[in-house]
Amino acid sequence: MAKLMEHRAENVRIRQATAEDIELLTNIGRETFAQTFSDDNTPENMAKYLSESFNFEKQYTEFYTPGSLFLVIEENETPIGYARLLAGSGGETCITGEKPVELVRIYLLAAWRGKGYGDVLMKACLDAARQNGHDTIWLGVWEKNERAIKFYRKWGFNVAGSHVFLLGNDRQNDFIMQMKI
Repeated sequence: MAKLMEHRAENVRIRQATAEDIELLTNIGRETFAQTFSDDNTPENMAKYLSESFNFEKQYTEFYTPGSLFLVIEENETPIGYARLLAGSGGETCITGEKPVELVRIYLLAAWRGKGYGDVLMKACLDAARQNGHDTIWLGVWEKNERAIKFYRKWGFNVAGSHVFLLGNDRQNDFIMQMKI
């Protein structure tokens, strides 16, 4: 994806991640995923998923995947979350649009949730998608993650289908949500 113009508002900044941020992305991803899903999943499945998905090598590969764009949100220069967009990832048959982009992750550390930072980060994701000529943005969200589903609906996402998400050895159902942009 093309570069993103940096967003700033008072003490909040959203910037495009660099290769120097790969360890940061790994750590925030692991911590945020654990904070969000540990209570609803077995320790064994969480440990397996976290070790497979949030290690340096995996994040390095994701960072350098063509069409991948990572945005880091900072408050007073302290990273508090990130998002990942992936162009050319239209593998879901329920996705409409001629040039879709996937919102692979939008993560905020728990201490910053519910304070409007998710809205700031979502706006930056939508701006980046538009700047890169995408007409649809889509994502997968666990059917039991009511907080996230409510957030996405607020932004105009609607359920278009579903797919299986493997968390460790547990087959879970994710809603596929999309929005025209």
